[in-house]
Amino acid sequence: MKVNPFKLKALLPINYWGKLKTTLLICFLAIGSLQAQNDILDSIKNPVDYVNPLMGTDSSPGLSNGNTYPAVAVPWGMNLWTPQTGNMGDGWAYTYDADKIRGFKQTHQPSPWMNDYGQFSLMPVTGGMKFTQDDRASWFSHKAEVSTPYYYKVYLADHDVTVELTPTERAAQFKMTFPKSDSSYVVIDPFDKGSYVKVIPEENKIIGYTTKYARGKLTNFKNYFVIKFDKPFSDVNTWEGSTLAKGKAEMQGNHAGAIVGFDTKEGTVVNAKVASSFISFDQAELNLSREIGASDFESTKQKARDLWNEKLGRIQVGGGTLDQIRTFYSCLYRTLFFPNKLYEINAQDEIVHWSPYNGQILPGYMFAGTGFWDTFRALYPFLNLAYPSINKEMQEGLANDFKEGGWLPEWSSPGYANIMVGNNSASVVADAYIKGMRDYDTETLWKALINGANNEGPISAVGRAGAPYYNKLGYVPYDVGINESAARTLEYAYDDFAIYQFGKAIGKSKKEINKYKERSMNYKNLFDPSYGLMRGKNEDGSWQEDFNPFRWGNPFTEGNSWHYSWSVFHDVQGLVDLMGGEKNFVKKLDSVFSMPPIFDESVYGGVIHEIREMQIADMGQYAHGNQPIQHMIYLYNYAGAPWKTQYWARETMNRMYMPTPDGYCGDEDNGQTSAWYVFSAMGFYPVAPATDEYVLGAPLFKKITLKLENGKELIINALENSNTNRYIEVMKVNGKTYTKNWLSHEAIQNGMTIDYEMSEEPNTIRGTNKSSFPYSLSNED
Repeated sequence: MKVNPFKLKALLPINYWGKLKTTLLICFLAIGSLQAQNDILDSIKNPVDYVNPLMGTDSSPGLSNGNTYPAVAVPWGMNLWTPQTGNMGDGWAYTYDADKIRGFKQTHQPSPWMNDYGQFSLMPVTGGMKFTQDDRASWFSHKAEVSTPYYYKVYLADHDVTVELTPTERAAQFKMTFPKSDSSYVVIDPFDKGSYVKVIPEENKIIGYTTKYARGKLTNFKNYFVIKFDKPFSDVNTWEGSTLAKGKAEMQGNHAGAIVGFDTKEGTVVNAKVASSFISFDQAELNLSREIGASDFESTKQKARDLWNEKLGRIQVGGGTLDQIRTFYSCLYRTLFFPNKLYEINAQDEIVHWSPYNGQILPGYMFAGTGFWDTFRALYPFLNLAYPSINKEMQEGLANDFKEGGWLPEWSSPGYANIMVGNNSASVVADAYIKGMRDYDTETLWKALINGANNEGPISAVGRAGAPYYNKLGYVPYDVGINESAARTLEYAYDDFAIYQFGKAIGKSKKEINKYKERSMNYKNLFDPSYGLMRGKNEDGSWQEDFNPFRWGNPFTEGNSWHYSWSVFHDVQGLVDLMGGEKNFVKKLDSVFSMPPIFDESVYGGVIHEIREMQIADMGQYAHGNQPIQHMIYLYNYAGAPWKTQYWARETMNRMYMPTPDGYCGDEDNGQTSAWYVFSAMGFYPVAPATDEYVLGAPLFKKITLKLENGKELIINALENSNTNRYIEVMKVNGKTYTKNWLSHEAIQNGMTIDYEMSEEPNTIRGTNKSSFPYSLSNED
């Protein structure tokens, strides 16, 4: 029998009806909300409206769900802005569980582990001159917070002030709505480690600089800023540390700042236009004039919104749930920040930059804020596919890195940072050229790669630590005092392949490049057939003693042997052969997911967050929250079991990503973990950058259109796609049946339409012949 629940009113005493009606309404709303999340959206407009910048912000040093902050910026902008809930200098600038905001910070921070450089903040206050970070802090609620890529708004409860913020590449506008008060102020905090402020009342202006940075050793480093208000100051003050200097307009010290007052009525809006420069005060003024000028807040906001819609709209998805679409565009948003622009445009319309390598002001492009150990895998290949013009600028910037510093960076923040392993700049350079970037200084980049491949740098994260051993023995020994020796060896071998590919592509002789081809097989030197895994090896050729494949660290980097044994991106066939053929290889891949998430953390003396994230994911030894194993799912394509890639790629997207504050499964890492999702949702992944191929998975959506910069389109149709129909039954490319397990970048650039027939049962025949397998170096000859 069907009953209208609201007709029950006639059957109940009146005092029960109100309670029941409220309960039923809540239930119906909850069901409706769940239904909305599961509804399929065929198409969308304004993709920026589906981005959640708070995705990944519910993180801590002990457990990362992304370690992100809500970045208010434009794509690849020199400056980003964020509300600051953490203490001054804390890498965790904004965390979702915080309840107070201390300021609105200009940031260049790529990761909390790297921390920030050139940061300063603004903070409105009422009720007195509260300028220290704790005194000025205000309670806030996510219920009164609006967070988008192009606009942020929040209510500061303790001050009864609403703050709005919108960005440009090197500038921003603030809109602060005050209550009636004779003690309304704005605090300017350039942080510690050396800062300066000057208030210029006759121009309603404040200038200053900060010299604070977290990594490396920088010369002549200052981030100069200028702030122009649209209201006169009623009170001018500066401060140093915790000491207020009333009436003083200029201050320099370890931690100098300013606090200026305004007479406000209820609803008084104080607007501020802010810009900065790494070059000079004059350049900061020029940046402000060029990027904002006389524009009002709404105009700047609309320009930023339009820019995000244009960049995000390069990929249009439809036929997915609301949560899937939100997750996709939130991930796409994260791929469009780092490395960010460090260059500016001077009064002569020339591209110039302050060099983090020698402190000079020099011509040309410069970028900063990325770790190649993370981003060579998918972020840079994604830029080469979807946004090649910005990566062409980045390649020119890399040439300048080498000219000015003598080495390519492996982690730039903004100069050389001594962290992580590998020589993966080789992959970043090679992949760009192989994917079609042209008209930049490839000869300088070739010299840079050769220099980095054969020499130890001034710090262990530049060049190749252990290069003399590697070049002589074919591996970095475990017992010679060089940490993470196996990880270095495996990555150097792949990097040698990238150098070989780049040299071949730019026309270098066989004599110049063949040794890199030969060295790219060095991964075999660490394969221990008794375990069927990679293992550290001593200088005398003996294996490291006390080997435990579940032990994290030691010869590996943030992982164990089960994670790093798959790090043979360029020669999976060779790895298949080492592991005993296709059946054994597939079985070993399967075991990664079927084993329990046991671990040995003894090297670290405690459980690091990457271990904990693997442990709680319920995917065995598969540690998607960290980069070394993220390509592993796609390796089934090299051994005749592509349907297993299709299954596990979908499982990982479903389980490990959500458009929520805890929506990542580890560090987001400068767009890399997001790029994995964006690629996988499109149905392919760049297992081996520096080749022309993408390895197939299966698409997440029923329809995907990638608008290429050359005007062509990649159109992907999978009309029967669903959570159960996740397997490829038939694939057609441009109308013809296609049986390979990979796609060519060159073919995509010519325009391509892919039509899938999807099934809930795996097709165990398609893609099982060797002729369908992706590229491996062992097959080249």
